[in-house]
Amino acid sequence: MSLTRSSFEHLGEPQAFEQIFEAGPDGMLVSDVEGRIMRVNPQIEAMFGYGRDELAGQPVEVLIPERFRGSHPDEREHYHAAPRIRAMGTGLELYGRRKDGREFPVDIMLSPIATGHGSLVLAVVRDITDRKRAEQALRLSEERLRLLVESIRDYAIFMLDDTGYITSWNTGAELIKGYRAEEIVGEHFSRLYTLEDARQGKPAEALRVAATLGRFEEEGWRVRKDGSHFWANVIITALKDGKGRVLGFSKVTRDITERRRAQEALLLEVTNVLLSNLDIRRLFSAISAGLRQLVAYDYASLTLYAADRKMLRVHVLDSSPDNAVATEDLWLPLEGSPEGSVFSTREPLSLRSLDTGQFEQGRLQQWRSMGLKSGCWLPLVSHGRPLGSLNVGSRKESAFAEGSLDLLRQLANQVAIAVDNALAFQRVAEEKEKLEEEKLYLEDELRTEYNFEDIVGESLPLKRVLKEAETVAPTNATALILGETGTGKELIARAIHNLSTRRDRTFVKLNCAAIPSGLLESELFGHERGAFTGAISQKIGRLELAHQGTLFLDEVGDIPLELQPKLLRALQEKEFERLGSNRTIPVDVRLIAATNRDLEGMVDDRQFRSDLYYRLKVFPILVPALRKRPEDIPVLVHYFVQKHAQRMNKRIETVPPEVMQALVRWHWPGNVRELENFIERAVILTRGTHLHVPLGELKASPQSDAGNVPTLEAAEREHILRVLRETKGVIAGSRGAASRLGVKRTTLNSMMKRLGISRADL
Repeated sequence: MSLTRSSFEHLGEPQAFEQIFEAGPDGMLVSDVEGRIMRVNPQIEAMFGYGRDELAGQPVEVLIPERFRGSHPDEREHYHAAPRIRAMGTGLELYGRRKDGREFPVDIMLSPIATGHGSLVLAVVRDITDRKRAEQALRLSEERLRLLVESIRDYAIFMLDDTGYITSWNTGAELIKGYRAEEIVGEHFSRLYTLEDARQGKPAEALRVAATLGRFEEEGWRVRKDGSHFWANVIITALKDGKGRVLGFSKVTRDITERRRAQEALLLEVTNVLLSNLDIRRLFSAISAGLRQLVAYDYASLTLYAADRKMLRVHVLDSSPDNAVATEDLWLPLEGSPEGSVFSTREPLSLRSLDTGQFEQGRLQQWRSMGLKSGCWLPLVSHGRPLGSLNVGSRKESAFAEGSLDLLRQLANQVAIAVDNALAFQRVAEEKEKLEEEKLYLEDELRTEYNFEDIVGESLPLKRVLKEAETVAPTNATALILGETGTGKELIARAIHNLSTRRDRTFVKLNCAAIPSGLLESELFGHERGAFTGAISQKIGRLELAHQGTLFLDEVGDIPLELQPKLLRALQEKEFERLGSNRTIPVDVRLIAATNRDLEGMVDDRQFRSDLYYRLKVFPILVPALRKRPEDIPVLVHYFVQKHAQRMNKRIETVPPEVMQALVRWHWPGNVRELENFIERAVILTRGTHLHVPLGELKASPQSDAGNVPTLEAAEREHILRVLRETKGVIAGSRGAASRLGVKRTTLNSMMKRLGISRADL
């Protein structure tokens, strides 16, 4: 007897049943009372590796491991004697056997089918290999966790139900607290507290805080089975279900009695240091150092009351480097701030969380802006007179447990005495406004030297450029650096990056003139494997590499016209696609572009897109040519002499005056780069301590011949032609014209193209 699709017609909805059979997610097969396979669906074929034709008429035992085949016919006959639906998940360990002999776990549902041709059986087979692996991994993980908890002897780790009764007890708990598991499991955890703490309701409060905040931490005295006390660090964590309901708690206790004793000894040592400092600034440093030894924190400050202003002045003792707000001295009113509150009430204040309505418009808002989540404020009182407050904050909630608070209270008492003594030995008569102005002035004077250490020069034109770079740096605006070749445009770009908020991210450079136009798009945007011939692997472009950093496009005027719209879109939309991909990649890039070409003229000549030009020209910076700042030449000469002499292990002490005059008079068409290359060559030629310069190469002075040179462009063209004739038309190489001029080969080719120089002119 065979089962065809028409055989389903008597079931009432043959078409629907047919669709379910063929498209069902599980494997399905139909067999007769003798166990012969009548029909299978595609999922059975995929699961067991047999085709339909191979299975038709075969006994179902072909799909069962050999070790079960002998007993299976009896089980089949028993089933046919009392046909019934047997659902999945009955707990039977069932296995299937693939065509290649591999076994795998299965779950099977059996359902009898009565037809006009006799009784059939529908079997739904599900491969549960992944489920079995997951169950085994879970069992293994639970066993490892149990063994891990049991092996920890330095920590008492145990579980509580939602009302505080102990449900588990590890070896560490037995060692620390003295109770065996059978003695303590089922008891309420409050019996582990001191009698006084239990009467004050501290156990219930701990569970309430843990249930509300998810976690509770404190330090305090606990009691062992023998009645002895020990100082403990306690962490209680609430265990919740998916709906946020508390199922119980985990409790970790550590005996830190020895640490407590060490802290008390350290407190005595810190006190001696504090009382020996009478200089207020040194005292502040000593307070900060003492605090760091006693407690962990992220921010510490001291407030002192100024009677003339009836306000508290905040002195920052210690803070994270990225907390800009925290580094400023502030004045606080006595009302509306935690510092003012503890000063007025002379009572300490501790907040486990700063997300509170208290002081909402005051100091807490500033603390939260610094990323702080909990804080502690302690009054400074000496001889019955309030002086101010000691304040510490942390980026963790509930950071200051009872033990830490106790130490801070003791430290605050000693700080108050030390501050009172220091104030008695000094007079505070400085005008804050004057100090602030001097500070700003000195910072302004030092800023150029500090932030532009790679840029040498003191001329007004150069300082003007540096001031412009300093102005635009923090804004993230696009900067366009204009200037002749060799003037140091890349150094200005790097300085802008180093002064910006992106200084900790990547500075990515791309010279658009140094890369063939056909590869520039791939270099800028990247490509996928197979995007074009030779693309054997994926490549990440410079734009993607510069994400959250700065992208410097040098010689931006050499970007081909057909590539400019894609660059413009990436800048405006802040997204792009790699070559060969349709996936959009978001990107956050600060762009700095540079060129020695006349972009505005190129726009007029339709060689550069106007929309891209205006997108680049948000903040243009014109770097002056070296001839426009001749007063910088002596400084640069000495700088380059020392740089290359040190590298070559030479000792050059002086530059002859006539040499320096000649160097200052020369117009340096290659600018600073040409000057450095020229000085390097001079250092190589120098044998003694006086710089030897090949003055024969400096044949004319632009000042003396100014009347014979009608324009700067003509002078530049004539100089390039002279060098090309001397090198017999050779451009590249160590003896080529590009090296002589101190410029790159590609740059010289661009200059020759711009000036209309061809081989016929040589």
